[in-house]
Amino acid sequence: MTIAFIGLGNMGGPMSSLLVRAGHAVQGYDVAAEARQALTAAGGTAAETLTEAVKGAEVVILMLPNSDIVESTVHEAVFAAGTTVIDMSSSEPLRTRALALSLEEQGVTLLDAPVSGGVARARTGKLTIMTGGPRADLERVEPILACLGTTTRAGEVGAGHAVKALNNLMSATHLLVTSEAILAGERFGLDPATMLSIFNSSSGRSGSTENKWPNFILPGTYDSGFGLRLMLKDMRIAVGLAAQVGTPDPLGEAAAGLWARAAEALDAGADHTEIVNWLRKD
Repeated sequence: MTIAFIGLGNMGGPMSSLLVRAGHAVQGYDVAAEARQALTAAGGTAAETLTEAVKGAEVVILMLPNSDIVESTVHEAVFAAGTTVIDMSSSEPLRTRALALSLEEQGVTLLDAPVSGGVARARTGKLTIMTGGPRADLERVEPILACLGTTTRAGEVGAGHAVKALNNLMSATHLLVTSEAILAGERFGLDPATMLSIFNSSSGRSGSTENKWPNFILPGTYDSGFGLRLMLKDMRIAVGLAAQVGTPDPLGEAAAGLWARAAEALDAGADHTEIVNWLRKD
């Protein structure tokens, strides 16, 4: 299948390479020349323009920073009737629904399929993919998505983006309170590794105790591959969604506020696991 892959960054780069290895003809575009060159080196075709990338593509995959860029890209591109666009970015659910309706008028199908798992799992094709859209349309593109990870249909269009944002709100809140607890334990004289061992066999365990603290924080590498500001963006999407549907979210709002303070204090490129360093200094 001919696939246009728009956005060849930390996630899109390895994902597009996996599709090439699976035998698909991948036409990729990114504003960064080095990202386009990496796709060429992987066996794909680097397009110099967005128009060139989507020409002749049956499926267009978007892996872009936010809804603003997704919408501007979609409005700039010229899609043939019958094209399927899969937004794998972390976009805003209600804006995704509106965009899908707009594209439907042009005979273009928009599906959402955001991912979880970070760069490491993007490289191995073991991402968790949360999809939104009609079952028949999702089944049609399942062989493509299966090259990248395991899919679960969350619901209609926008559902994937909704559950991705809610997942990251939970993940970020877990990491924040886990870090607060471990730092308090350290001050008391407890060993962090011992605490983690106990937490992971008790009710306090989470992805933060099982993965983030032992693999990225204790070693001091802070290299999970997911930026702190990207985490904050997803948290704000989730908190905004709660407000839009009229659900109280005081803890989510408080957590997002603390992450916003950390984002202001830390370097622009800080990994999200570096929030513990902000807590140490705060």
